Amino acid sequence: MTGWWEALTQAERDAAYDNTGAVADSAALIAARVAASAEFRASHGGPLDLPYAPAERTRWDLFPAAEARAPCLVFIHGGYWQRNRREDFAVLAEGALARGWAAALPGYTLAPEASLTRIAGESRAALDWLRAEGPAHGIAGPILLAGWSAGGHLAAACLDHPAVAAGLAISGIFELAPIRDTVLNEKLQLTAAEIEALSPLRQPMVPKPLGIAYGTAELPELQRQSRDFQAARAAAGCPGPLIAVPDADHFRILDALRAPDGLLLRAAAELLRRAA
Repeated sequence: MTGWWEALTQAERDAAYDNTGAVADSAALIAARVAASAEFRASHGGPLDLPYAPAERTRWDLFPAAEARAPCLVFIHGGYWQRNRREDFAVLAEGALARGWAAALPGYTLAPEASLTRIAGESRAALDWLRAEGPAHGIAGPILLAGWSAGGHLAAACLDHPAVAAGLAISGIFELAPIRDTVLNEKLQLTAAEIEALSPLRQPMVPKPLGIAYGTAELPELQRQSRDFQAARAAAGCPGPLIAVPDADHFRILDALRAPDGLLLRAAAELLRRAA
């Protein structure tokens, strides 16, 4: 990191990545999403809790479309790799299903039980499973791999997976070094090797369409991470837009993916068109 970061106090570094602290009503927004997701999950009878690996959280919730060859929105949840559950984001499938797409949400083991290396490996194993087993469950179309926050990092890190046609990284972390310097690292315990191997900004850019989105009301560090990653991809000639969602904070940005005509779902459709 540059000198300005090194000059910050520990409290300032922690605050730079404290998304819940930065949004005054974050607890209410999270509770509303969790409740809506529980209702959605109960009312949609798709295949749920399908294991792709033996750990407790390594399971899929699938919401097939009427047409098996329809696109599939795969959404990886966030929570700084150490909290949240796939079940609590099920309502984000609403927009995709309204468009005639399928939707699928994978879970993964959380830190500190799992290292970030293991979490990334589980995400790739989930995509292996979906590629092999998805058609048997009515999901056989092109995959748009989306993720939010920590899930945005995992979506970018897994963009090269052969099952993925295009990606959408929302409010993601693309350079891990700052995370090591915050309270978030107490559970993650990032190593120098992980920072090098798992920071998308440090890896060869993947020439598949990737949208990189952030909210204009998000923390400056989240905005900077997205802009830096987009600049690196553009310099490498990789396709995909930088999407600034007007007035969206770290939690309200998901509304643009949930709504059938939301900015991020429309961007996803364009990314799939470019990948075809």
